[in-house]
Amino acid sequence: MDIKLDPSRDDLPLMANTSHILVKHYILDLDVDFGSRVFEGTIVLFFGDGNHFKKQTSSTQETFQMESEETYTFRTAEPCHVPEMDASTFSPKMGYRESAVCGKGDQDAFGGDGNHDNQEHDSEISSSKYCCDTGNHGKEDFLLVLDCCDLSVLKVEEVDVASVPGLERFTKASKLAATPEKLRHEIVRDLMALPADGWREQLDCYTRCSKAPGCGELLFDTDNWSIQIRKMGVRTAADFPRAIRIQYKTKPEGQSVTWTSDQSGRYADTCSHEEYPCRFQNASAATQKIIPHRVFAPVCLEGACQEALLWLIPPCLSAAHSVLGTHPFSRLDILIVPANFPSLGMASPHIIFLSQSTLTSMSHLCGTRLCHEIAHAWFGLVIGARDWTEEWLSEGFATHLEEIFWAEAQQLPPHEALEQQELRACLHWHRLQDELRNSPEEMQVLRPNREETGHVSASGASVVKHGLNPEKAFMQVHYLKGYFLLRFLARTLGEETYFSFLRKFVHLFHGQLILSQEFLQMLLESISEDKRFGLTVENITHDWLECSGIPKALQEERQAEDCARSGLARQVGCEVAKWIRVNRRPRKRKRGKREATFEKLSADQLVLLLDCLLEQTTLSPPTLHCLQQTYRLQEQDAEVRHRWCELVIKHKYTDAYEQVERFLQEDQAMGIYLYGELMVNEDARQQQLAHKCFELVKEHMDRASAQVVTEMLF
Repeated sequence: MDIKLDPSRDDLPLMANTSHILVKHYILDLDVDFGSRVFEGTIVLFFGDGNHFKKQTSSTQETFQMESEETYTFRTAEPCHVPEMDASTFSPKMGYRESAVCGKGDQDAFGGDGNHDNQEHDSEISSSKYCCDTGNHGKEDFLLVLDCCDLSVLKVEEVDVASVPGLERFTKASKLAATPEKLRHEIVRDLMALPADGWREQLDCYTRCSKAPGCGELLFDTDNWSIQIRKMGVRTAADFPRAIRIQYKTKPEGQSVTWTSDQSGRYADTCSHEEYPCRFQNASAATQKIIPHRVFAPVCLEGACQEALLWLIPPCLSAAHSVLGTHPFSRLDILIVPANFPSLGMASPHIIFLSQSTLTSMSHLCGTRLCHEIAHAWFGLVIGARDWTEEWLSEGFATHLEEIFWAEAQQLPPHEALEQQELRACLHWHRLQDELRNSPEEMQVLRPNREETGHVSASGASVVKHGLNPEKAFMQVHYLKGYFLLRFLARTLGEETYFSFLRKFVHLFHGQLILSQEFLQMLLESISEDKRFGLTVENITHDWLECSGIPKALQEERQAEDCARSGLARQVGCEVAKWIRVNRRPRKRKRGKREATFEKLSADQLVLLLDCLLEQTTLSPPTLHCLQQTYRLQEQDAEVRHRWCELVIKHKYTDAYEQVERFLQEDQAMGIYLYGELMVNEDARQQQLAHKCFELVKEHMDRASAQVVTEMLF
């Protein structure tokens, strides 16, 4: 792929030539050395034909994508079956420059030192220096390209699957095949072709094949973003080995694996996708409202999990089922992660990583975050974005659905559910406005590649716009703007119509990758033209997906909402007015003057209250003290405490600096930008506090977070 790279764009290159060859299955077998903080072992990859060779019956029949939020999880000696996976999904987190580690003969094949010229890679992704053809149409050897970073590759070899006894029962491959190479090809091909109901036998065969001996080392080289592998004399992708074993190890300083202390202080219809064990065609799965679930947490958090989490899981799972139908996965494990985990939650197949910051005596934050991650089972895992820049197809849907699931889980009457959702919309509106004020315009666009969205090079390689920018991980625009788009569509077309369509959509498109326009096209085609209210794919795409700032329809909607606020939001408005009057009151009140009486507020109402008070130019220390005492803010959930810390910093309320310090240490997933606020005030004591907290946590802080904080502080 001959694309000029401009480092200032912070775009992430995806080098894998998926048009020519695809990873269909992989098996990891890794050991860990806690002393050196290194994983070392092998990954065995089984290949099938690439997208270039597949007959496309529709624009959505592409490869299945697991959500890549952010972390690559290693599991020792456990095979993982995916219907069809891009070679690019072998990639861990992208990060620093990788030096080549070559196998036998590589110096002769790739040059004297086995390395590519770094300057050359600064200006272009691929180089003619390889003297290899990455496709299947040239005269030189075929070059397999896999996305890879921060790994030391020790050896690459072909796997002799033909040496595994007993495969004849499951394959049509003949022992009389013309050559050993052809026999190995046929065995892997037939294994992949086994029907879905034979998945147990298929996994067993894959596992036994992964343990087969090697039958010849392959030439390889690495650069910043990829590993390139070839077999001498093999000119086409069709003739490339179907099973290879890569021996590698992670780097202690690299971003492939993040090391941290745990909380106890220790290291530690007919489906259109290809066949795989699919629950959407299983009648018993369709009626299973609550799937088996477990929670894993350190001993010190067992009580918090019992109080805040365990009892929430069944109603949240049941609510998700009532809205979208069949659970995509047969079980759910929830892992409580340490304070330095860079987000409140993350979803992967069968597992949710949940921040300990959600475990408070108030159930609201834990419930909404759990619902958000459960929603990712449908949007992000079994339905993915074909273009990685369209993150809103995962995060926008999950943000919108979390409120629907949570209202259902609480079994709220319709009018109460509506009021709660209107209140949440007010909160999201405040956040979106703040995001747009403090982010560059080019990063406010949900479909940044516009008409090029979904396009890849002839080899299948592409770039993810802004994919290397560390600040992007902390931005909420694709969550919030995506949420408001889906809310707008549901309200305009009718809630019943929209969610009825959504249920059909996940049943039809599970196991596939989609583009924004495909979702919008199918939605509008399911509704008669006279009920579309003038909506078209073109005007939605232009107004919501391809423009920065706030869409006109959203601006008009919020202006109307401000004029006729719901009961919960209106109640907050009244409380804000009371606090403004309290702040204006003289310090010495006249005798007989009655104290203001404040209403009890929910967690969401408290967040909105504090958001509104943040707009005030000054709040006196007595007002802030009274505010803290009235609502016991230091005991509220992390969302509320975050807003309280913002107020403390803005108004230099020194009596509560200890609470800011505690938040920055115990709720790192939410505290990143508090460092910036501490520094921007140019207050010596606040800056000292920022530096002190960073020194205490930086050793175990997530690397991207640490990079952002470092830029704020130094």
